Amino acid sequence: MNSVAAKSRRPRAAFVPHDLVGPLKGAASGPLAGLTAAVKDMYDIAGARTGGGNPEWLLAHPPAAANARAVQKILDAGATVIGKTVCDEFFFSVTGANAHYGTPLNPRAPGRLPGGSSSGSASATASGACDFALGSDTGGSVRVPAALCGLYGIRPTHGRVDLSGAMPMAPSFDVAGWFASGPGVFRSIGQVLLEGDRRAAPISRMILLDDALAEADSEVAALLQAFLADAADHLPKPEHARIAPQGLDPWRECFRVIQGREIWSIYGEFITRQRPRLGPGIKERMEYAAKVSEREAETARREQMRAREQVREMAAPGTILALPTAPSIAPLIDASTEALDSFRSRVMRLTSIAGLSGLPQITLPAGTIDGCPVGLSFIAWSGGDEALLDLAFGLAKHGGIERQGDRPHR
Repeated sequence: MNSVAAKSRRPRAAFVPHDLVGPLKGAASGPLAGLTAAVKDMYDIAGARTGGGNPEWLLAHPPAAANARAVQKILDAGATVIGKTVCDEFFFSVTGANAHYGTPLNPRAPGRLPGGSSSGSASATASGACDFALGSDTGGSVRVPAALCGLYGIRPTHGRVDLSGAMPMAPSFDVAGWFASGPGVFRSIGQVLLEGDRRAAPISRMILLDDALAEADSEVAALLQAFLADAADHLPKPEHARIAPQGLDPWRECFRVIQGREIWSIYGEFITRQRPRLGPGIKERMEYAAKVSEREAETARREQMRAREQVREMAAPGTILALPTAPSIAPLIDASTEALDSFRSRVMRLTSIAGLSGLPQITLPAGTIDGCPVGLSFIAWSGGDEALLDLAFGLAKHGGIERQGDRPHR
C-alpha cells in the first residue's frame, strides 16, 4: 500500500495530533517489505514523544532516543511506519474512547465504539490506512478492538515479544500484539516479532469453553457455533468443558486487583505530583488503583497462580480452547455509563483467562450481526503462537456468517 495514499484515507481520530512528520521507511527488503504499519502511541519512535493517551504525560517527557524494539524489528523487516495511533488513556479501558483526542472511528460498525485500548491501531487497519498495526494487550486491548472492528488480532504468549521501549501498564500481563485485515499478513508479522521458546505441536484437540460461551449474547453464541460447524473439516471435533468451575468473576476480580496495583506503582507518582486531567472512567479507575494494597495484590497473585495452573493444564500442547472474544457486538458510541461498565465487566471475564495464564490467544472475524463484526477466539498452549497463526490462515475461507439480531442492541 502506498504510504501517501494511505495517509489520504486516514480515519477520523485514529492518529494522534502529535503524529510523525512523515513516514519512516523500512529496509528495502525483508518479509514485511512493501507493507505499511501504524504504531500505538505507547511505543517509542526515535525523535518523537510517546504520549500513552495523556497530553500531560506527553509534554512531561522528552522525545525518545531510539525506537522501541518491536518498531525497529518491523522496520528492519521492510515495513514502513506511517504514524502513531490514539489509545485509551494510560491503556486503562476497553472502549477505545479518549477524552483528549477523541474516539477513533470503527470503520466496520459506524456509530459504534472501536474497542480499546489499541483503538487507533484497530481503526487504522480496518479502514485500510495501513496493512497492519502494532498494539498492546493487557486485559484485552488487542483482542477486543480486533473483534469489534472485524480484524485478526493476537495476544502472544507472555514474554515472547520484546517490549523494550514501550510504556508499561501491568507487567504481569502486558504483551505486544498486532492487527491485520488478512491472515497472510497476520502470520508474517509473527515470523518477525515472536522470540523465545516456540513449542510446536499439531492441533489435535479443541475444547469449547461453555462457561465463556454463556457470557455472550445469545446471537453471538449462535453465530460462533455456526462458524465452528462450518469449519468442522479444519478443526478437531469439539469437546465441552467449563474453564472456571467456581465462576469467572473471581478471576476477573483477581486480574483487576493485580492490574490496579501494578499500574499505580508505575504512574501513581506522576498522577499524584502532576495531577493531570484524566478522562471519565480513567479517573475513577486510577482512584481505585491508588487504594489497592500490597496485601490485596499478594492474595490475588496466589489466586492467579491457581488459575494459571488450571488453564495451562487444560490447554496442553496440541489443545486449543475456543471462546467468544467479546460478549457482544460493539457498544454504541453514546452508550450510557452503566452500559459501558457492564460491557467492561463482561469483557474482563473472558479476557482474564489468557491474561492470568499468560497463554497466547488469537481472534479472527467470524461473521456479523446486523452488520457488526463478531470475533471468535482460540487460546493455545505456551509457545503455541505459531500454531494459532497457522490456524487463522487455514480457517480464512470460513466466516462471513451474517445474522440478524434477535433483539435490539443497546
